[in-house]
Amino acid sequence: MKTGPRYKLAKRLGVGVFEKAQTQKFALSADRSAKNKKRGAGRGRQSEYGKQMLEKQKVRVTYGLTEKQFRGYVNKSLAARNVKPSEFLHELLESRLDNVVWRLGLASTRRAARQMVAHGHVMIDGKKVRVPSHILHIGDVVAVREGSKGHGALEGFADRFAERTLPSWLSWDAKKMQGSLVEKPTTVSADPAGDLGQVLSFYTR
Repeated sequence: MKTGPRYKLAKRLGVGVFEKAQTQKFALSADRSAKNKKRGAGRGRQSEYGKQMLEKQKVRVTYGLTEKQFRGYVNKSLAARNVKPSEFLHELLESRLDNVVWRLGLASTRRAARQMVAHGHVMIDGKKVRVPSHILHIGDVVAVREGSKGHGALEGFADRFAERTLPSWLSWDAKKMQGSLVEKPTTVSADPAGDLGQVLSFYTR
């Protein structure tokens, strides 16, 4: 996915959406930029459309999706019945296999999680799955492939996992290196990457 200069994009979106922008150096630079914007705030206010577009870009880039992929999730959310569109959109994004792999701590970033899945290191219900966008459902068992447990990226994972807080909607067995989706992720159990109401408003203008 082409996103342009990553530091510049991360500053514009106001969050460290890329791993290289999640450093103290970037934080200081972003803080200076924010102060400069605040001083020049009187020169012009951002339009409602601009705010909606910013939130859309923030969420899309955070999950590493193309515009086509993201629009597909939005369309599904708007067409869903008996559910709040913003909640369903959040559920779809969080239930992606690459995101779950990242939430479990098997990868340090969502981008690394996508690579891990694409390289065949992850299995679902005993079958190797190489599609990062695969949507998980309650009860699906996610496990590290037996031959991948000694992979460099997973070395020392048990110790790292003991230090992290697992989301309430996921379970994990450190010895077996497998876990599952125990409930649907919500905007309460998994913080949204942006204002999903604004995102949906952008697409329904």
